[in-house]
Amino acid sequence: MTKIFSFNPGQVTYHRISTDEQGDSHFDSVTVKQRLVQAAPPAAPFYVSEDKPASKYRFYTFEPGWVGELHPAPARQFLALLSGEVEMETTDGEVRRFVPGDLVLLEDTSGRGHVTRNIGDGYATYLVVPAPPA
Repeated sequence: MTKIFSFNPGQVTYHRISTDEQGDSHFDSVTVKQRLVQAAPPAAPFYVSEDKPASKYRFYTFEPGWVGELHPAPARQFLALLSGEVEMETTDGEVRRFVPGDLVLLEDTSGRGHVTRNIGDGYATYLVVPAPPA
């Protein structure tokens, strides 16, 4: 299990699933640049990225053994896994496992989509933040 979501000083990297022109889905990784700034004086400086729009959030919880067969994402959205262990598979056959702390941006809102599986022994819960079209 390789964690892609990571922090290195000045950047955050997360998973992304997108759709190609043939309607197939693929994984890649996205890196967001940050700057060390005095953003909340008198607190010490911390790393901040550029603002992106977001206006609401929700939670998804999957029962043990739950499988979401091949489906496109219902909307462009960030998923931050809070509990459990989940696996996602894109149509090119790549499978990635996610554990609490992993972040995924779903952009495969058309085409064949992806498969999601709760592979842990308990419930899996995501914090979901819808994102406007890119």
